[in-house]
Amino acid sequence: MTADSAGGRRAGRRRVSAILPDFPWDTIAAAKATAAAHPGGIVDLSVGTPVDPVDPLIQRALAASAEFPGYPTTIGTLDLRTAACDALARRHSVTGLDESGILPVIGTKEAIAGLASTLGVGAGDVVVIPEVAYPTYEVSALLAGATPVRADSTVALGPSRPALMFINSPSNPTGKVLGVDHLRKVVQWARERGTILVSDECYLDLCWDEQALSILDPRVCDGDHTGLIAVHSLSKVSNLASYRAGFFAGDRELIAELLAVRKHAGLMLPFPIQGAMTAALADDEHIRAQYERYRARREVLRTAVLDAGFRIDESRAGLYLWATRDEPCRDTVDWLAARGILAAPGDFYGPAGVRHVRMALTATDERIAEAARRLTA
Repeated sequence: MTADSAGGRRAGRRRVSAILPDFPWDTIAAAKATAAAHPGGIVDLSVGTPVDPVDPLIQRALAASAEFPGYPTTIGTLDLRTAACDALARRHSVTGLDESGILPVIGTKEAIAGLASTLGVGAGDVVVIPEVAYPTYEVSALLAGATPVRADSTVALGPSRPALMFINSPSNPTGKVLGVDHLRKVVQWARERGTILVSDECYLDLCWDEQALSILDPRVCDGDHTGLIAVHSLSKVSNLASYRAGFFAGDRELIAELLAVRKHAGLMLPFPIQGAMTAALADDEHIRAQYERYRARREVLRTAVLDAGFRIDESRAGLYLWATRDEPCRDTVDWLAARGILAAPGDFYGPAGVRHVRMALTATDERIAEAARRLTA
């Protein structure tokens, strides 16, 4: 191959990275450096990364599954899928679901990013995402070659027939909870148009001021899961972010379609992780303990943020405070960084977030207390 022909091939290749937005976390490097230079060290409230220990029950289950030498299956063990069904029924009142409606995934971020493509969504299709949203929904649409459209109201979408719609309750970053009437209307709207409805429910176990419902709850879908996929993660409630442990639940036909594609791609959750997930899903005590940790941190940080003159909007559930000083979000990020606190600018999540910052509860008790001290000093 000549240098010219090699260059020609490179020139003709579609660069997938070119269609994606800038990676948002790279844009706050200067603010992070400022915060890190604070004499008391940085208080990083920008990323929702768990900091608390993995429960010994889960660690033991991981170790007990470590001897298996063969390939795991993409569909996952029956024990895991049964445990996921039971957990959804016990914790979130989901009925009518069996193991054929469960598919384990290798971290929900990666699973969401590839979801539109895996479901056959492509060029000419529309994918609806919330106006203020977790960035990976947009990435999922762009990787599939589809067009992302931001809308919080089905009324705004009119008679359009999107191929896929993402909703997120409780929301990342805003902590907004969609009520049962809202969810029922969205389900009906999607079914009338043949739109696949994907509900990201990764924060469903972390409700503070308002109870959130699963899209699979019979009060929402009347017990009919057709066209519905719920996304669940163990990263937050079980501190398993490093395990990349999550699963899809819902419409059996859609789950079977996802399974068929993922089998060809060799997307298999490691067997020891499946064992750990099974134990985590069967135990509610560690969930309650982690909930109390976050509840206490939320109260400390929320009080300090309000005392510092911020307004907190929504934030009724989830792991974040959606706060504003009624100024451009990057100015607020800099104001916080000067005090050694790093927050995520709201423009990460869409144009409607440009005057807010997201502050995570995922820091140790000591760091949350330090952030509160600096905010009120």
